[in-house]
Amino acid sequence: MPTTIKSSPIRVAFVEDDVDFQRVLRTTIDAAPDMTLVSASSTRAAGLKAVSDGPMDVLLVDLGLPDGSGIDVIRAAHARWPSCAIMVSTTFGDEIHVMQSLEAGAAGYLLKDSAAKSMVAEIRSLHAGGSPISPLIARQILMRFRWQEQNPPAPSQVRSERTRAILSGREQEVLEFITKGFTSEEIAGLMSISRHTVLTFVRRIYRKLEVNSKTEAIFEARNQGLLGA
Repeated sequence: MPTTIKSSPIRVAFVEDDVDFQRVLRTTIDAAPDMTLVSASSTRAAGLKAVSDGPMDVLLVDLGLPDGSGIDVIRAAHARWPSCAIMVSTTFGDEIHVMQSLEAGAAGYLLKDSAAKSMVAEIRSLHAGGSPISPLIARQILMRFRWQEQNPPAPSQVRSERTRAILSGREQEVLEFITKGFTSEEIAGLMSISRHTVLTFVRRIYRKLEVNSKTEAIFEARNQGLLGA
């Protein structure tokens, strides 16, 4: 008789100070057969502690917390758990909050005009590699890129802004292993991390170097002085 392999439940955490929204989130996540709630916080401080305490697969973060900004929690989670998928759930829809959240590491951005009960589907989408974004936010991002295309920076400004990418210590280590020809599996073994985490580092390196392949990454890194000649 064939053995059925049961996949591990999605470990979900959230940082949310709205009591009603928090209660519905907790109820819907607890009722989902493929999810488990590992942490529920209502402040920035509690959210930062939850991030440092244990692993999570998906993190939902409100930005307007009573003791500070949820962007700090996003940034900490992105650094501590690179493979964690982070989604903003907030009432803030302005460009500054949106871009700061995405730059900090968020992969999704939903306004709270969406019902909390619909979050289960969004969590599954996020965990599967999607980027749930409210239509209003998506339009705002598109308009920003359109404006940038119509108003390109001067060549001198481009040169000054793209002189050198800033890589973390672990990203630099992965980049050097890539340059030496190691595979993702070999790098995972050398660094004592999972292959999935290696691939997360690779994606971040590509994004920072603005490239799409290993060859381009090595070429651009050498051009920027991040590697030896």
